[in-house]
Amino acid sequence: MSSNRDIPSYEIHIDDDVYKHFLKDVWSEDPVDAELIVGDNKYEIQLLYRGAHIRKVSKKSYQFIFPKVTSGIKELHLNAEYIDKSLIRNKLSLDFFNSIGVLSPKSNHVLLTINGEFQGVYLQLESVDRYFLKSRNLPKGPIFYAENDNANFSLMSPILEDIKRRFESGYSRKEGDDADTAALGKFVYQINTISQRNFESEIQRYLDVDKYLRWLAGVVCTQNFDGFIHNYALYRRSDTGIFEVIPWDYDATFGRDIHGDEMEYDYIPIDGYNTLTARLLDVSAFRNQYYLILKKILENQFTTDYLGKNISRMYRQLEPHVKKDPHLKRTLKYFQSEPEFILGYIKERNRYLKAHLSDLL
Repeated sequence: MSSNRDIPSYEIHIDDDVYKHFLKDVWSEDPVDAELIVGDNKYEIQLLYRGAHIRKVSKKSYQFIFPKVTSGIKELHLNAEYIDKSLIRNKLSLDFFNSIGVLSPKSNHVLLTINGEFQGVYLQLESVDRYFLKSRNLPKGPIFYAENDNANFSLMSPILEDIKRRFESGYSRKEGDDADTAALGKFVYQINTISQRNFESEIQRYLDVDKYLRWLAGVVCTQNFDGFIHNYALYRRSDTGIFEVIPWDYDATFGRDIHGDEMEYDYIPIDGYNTLTARLLDVSAFRNQYYLILKKILENQFTTDYLGKNISRMYRQLEPHVKKDPHLKRTLKYFQSEPEFILGYIKERNRYLKAHLSDLL
């Protein structure tokens, strides 16, 4: 959805009685009928809460479902970004991933009003689904969301502390059928069972290695601790049968953890985590490829100059509206101090990673 304004205004109208019940039952998974107004355009939507622990905070996150596909969109996510006092980490991260050649959802900030009451600044996130693929002229293919720690590319479950009952466990299927789910299970199995001697040639039958290494570099730069086993989707191209990784949920980045507390710039090592990463970087050719990818990113995109322009632009747009956000007035000083904090993190993280590039050789 779009508007001519720098930050679009979304107005939602819900029947008063329905809205009162909706407000009381924040744990409901049932959508309610509503009308969305953007500029001169009106859309019939279904509105529901999204997220888990964030439902406990005063500023809720939402999902829009369009009964009829509208402007090539079936679903939209509106994130409150309540924990991230900068309100920009998610967008900054996803735009950064896009700049380094990783398939990423689009995002933009919006102003939300429900039944005449201003709810504040939100981040609209594109849903990763068949319409996400269609808008990029990509072939159809199954999409899986990594839901829990079992999405660790291993045969072992950190939840059960035993071998997984199903190798595709840890994922929910967004697009595709049972045969696609079986293909995901086979992919996880192959990651763990291909011999070391054959791994370099065989893994490329299942995985776009270049795209994965670029994604790995992005996770390592932004320090999304959960990003190695959470916060991603898998897309399998129907024309090649090869998997790609798509980042998702990147508010706990750029020096902050999931609680909003400071995360030291050297917390995550240069070679990251998870079984697939370890196996790939055990191959000298892939390790050298990762070295070259990361080195270029540290010289070009992951810099205070490059990212600082995006940070300044977003802050200029957001600041007047954040001051009016009913949920953020008490934390305005934190919002105002975050650009300096983020830039300091980028500078120190960049320096740390450059110092450890030689570890990859």
